[in-house]
Amino acid sequence: MKSTAEALQAFEESVEHYLIELESLNMEQLTKKTDEQEWSIGQMYMHLIQSAQFMHLPNVEQCLAGSEETVDVMEEKTEKGKEAFELGSFPPVRIRVPASPQYTPKQPESKKQLTEGLRGVVERMKRTESALNKVSESRKILHPGFGALNAKEWFLLIEMHYRHHLLQLERLKNLYEIARK
Repeated sequence: MKSTAEALQAFEESVEHYLIELESLNMEQLTKKTDEQEWSIGQMYMHLIQSAQFMHLPNVEQCLAGSEETVDVMEEKTEKGKEAFELGSFPPVRIRVPASPQYTPKQPESKKQLTEGLRGVVERMKRTESALNKVSESRKILHPGFGALNAKEWFLLIEMHYRHHLLQLERLKNLYEIARK
C-alpha cells in the first residue's frame, strides 16, 4: 500500500494531467454527449471534484474527528474493497451507474470552474495528508462498494479514483473524436 505522501504525489501528477488535458479542450468539447447515459468530459471532471470535496475528504475528516458517523473497528472491507487496496487501484473495468438527478453530475459552467475545482481538491489533500499519521485506524466509515475504510484508506481512495478516471477520459476523447494537439 502506498504511503499517504506517495499517494499525494501521484494524485498531484494525475491532477496535472487533467489540467493539461483541460487546456486543450473548448467548452463545446467539454460538454459534448452522445446520449443521456454517457457523461461528457466536463461532467467527468465535475464528478472527480465533487466526489473528493463532498464525499471522500469529508469522510477522511469524520474519521480524523472520530464523529458519530464512524463505525465499529470490527467492520471490514468487502471483497471488492480488499482487492482494490491490495492492487492499489480500481480494476480496469467500466463502472456504470444509471443516470439519475442525485448521481449524474451537472455540466460545468466554465473551464475556470474545473481548474479552480481541481486545484481546490489538491490544496485540501495537502492540508489533510499531514494529519493522517496521527489518527487511529479503528475509526472507519462505510463506502458503498468497498466496505469500512479508515481515514488513510479514504485518502488513498481519492488518488485511485482520479487515476481510474484517466481511462474514462481517454475513452470519451476517442468517443467524441477529440484530436490530440
